[in-house]
Amino acid sequence: MSIKIVAQNKKARHDYHILETWEAGMVLQGTEVKSLRAGKVNLKDSYARVQNGEVFLYNCHISPYEKGNYANHDPERVRKLLLNKREIRKLTGSVEEKGLTLSALKIYFKNGRAKVEIGLARGKKLHDKRDDMAKRDAKRDMERAIKRGRE
Repeated sequence: MSIKIVAQNKKARHDYHILETWEAGMVLQGTEVKSLRAGKVNLKDSYARVQNGEVFLYNCHISPYEKGNYANHDPERVRKLLLNKREIRKLTGSVEEKGLTLSALKIYFKNGRAKVEIGLARGKKLHDKRDDMAKRDAKRDMERAIKRGRE
């Protein structure tokens, strides 16, 4: 099983607590796939929303394919995500809970098919972000100390 990560939304993990993740297929047009393979995608402010029993991805910018012609796609169009009914029902119930949202975490190719990882997210407060940074710095310092001890 080959996985090639195209884009990651690092800001999502910084701004949100990710409670649960799902893998979803994407409904794409031909030139969108070529742009994805070239890595021309931005997930910075992208999120998913459940509407009428279907899940859609918003604010995902896939740049137009350079060698494309009149058949090029709209870079900011809303894209349908492919999930099982059971997963969609679970997402619907979770998102209706106060303070939760669906954030796009990464786009990748799995066995030649474009997939997006969406996460059920709750916003972090400023002190949570500071705690995370302090933990990361402490871990980095410990790893440096261990590395120095070996040399």
